[in-house]
Amino acid sequence: MAPDETVVQIDGPWTHRAVHAGGTRFHVVEAGEGPLVLLLHGFPQFWWTWRNQLTSLAAAGFRAVAADLRGYGGSDKPPRGYDLPTLAADATGLIRALGETGAVVVGHDWGGLLAWTMAVLDPKCVRRLVVVSAPHPLRLRHSLVTDLGQLRAARRGLGYQLPLLPERRLTRHDAAQVGRLLAEWSAPGWPDAETARTYREAFGIPAVAHSALEYHRWFGRSQLRPDGRRYARVMRTEIEAPTLHLHGALDPCVLPRTAHGSSRYVAAPYRWRLLEGAGHFPHEEIPDVFDTELLGWLADPEPDR
Repeated sequence: MAPDETVVQIDGPWTHRAVHAGGTRFHVVEAGEGPLVLLLHGFPQFWWTWRNQLTSLAAAGFRAVAADLRGYGGSDKPPRGYDLPTLAADATGLIRALGETGAVVVGHDWGGLLAWTMAVLDPKCVRRLVVVSAPHPLRLRHSLVTDLGQLRAARRGLGYQLPLLPERRLTRHDAAQVGRLLAEWSAPGWPDAETARTYREAFGIPAVAHSALEYHRWFGRSQLRPDGRRYARVMRTEIEAPTLHLHGALDPCVLPRTAHGSSRYVAAPYRWRLLEGAGHFPHEEIPDVFDTELLGWLADPEPDR
């Protein structure tokens, strides 16, 4: 029997609730009081990837909210809407549904790509931007064409353009491939068996695998379509939010050199930090180091360039 959405209702020093934004129901997890920090996960994960930061941000005087993105975990899984402009509208709608006009936005992987997009399409909603393991979308697009190493690193994403078969591969044998992806993309020693089991269970929820792969399909297929060209034109707009860019030095999925060129799209103060000893998931692999960088930057009233 396939897992149901209750598998993502994991207990901890936080509160689970549903929030409606733009006609879509989102499962969010909340901790602390203070300025809002919205945490956006990547693939192949869900809100729980931010469990360490929910605790550390709350202790530092922030209201931390981790959301399951459209199609993941306990959020709605509609048949469409997996393009970055729609996903960014989801997140800005969430900020307003949470009673705020803006937030610090922290995004990892696909959450990072949509955080970059939010900062362009609705800049007033993004007070500060933190991107983790995610180049600016135009930088990623350029690298996939010009950098053979990055193209090779992204080969799984290219394979996800096929219909149906990738979903079956991801979910068979209790989503064993999800555990393999986590191990392949991280530094040695992560994840442990229990962490991998948690993500595998969440990917067994009906429609999650298909929804997650639709993100990859839109990004790949839109490059040659009018909607993709419109998106690329809009994303040339310089970002005015102070930006912290964190990347694992050992990331084999998004190469550090791919992410490093993203500063050209940021007009505001920009800080780049390469985190030694971490792969694609630094906020989980080395949470203490990650949190020191994040909280130190958030505490700085005038972050450096």
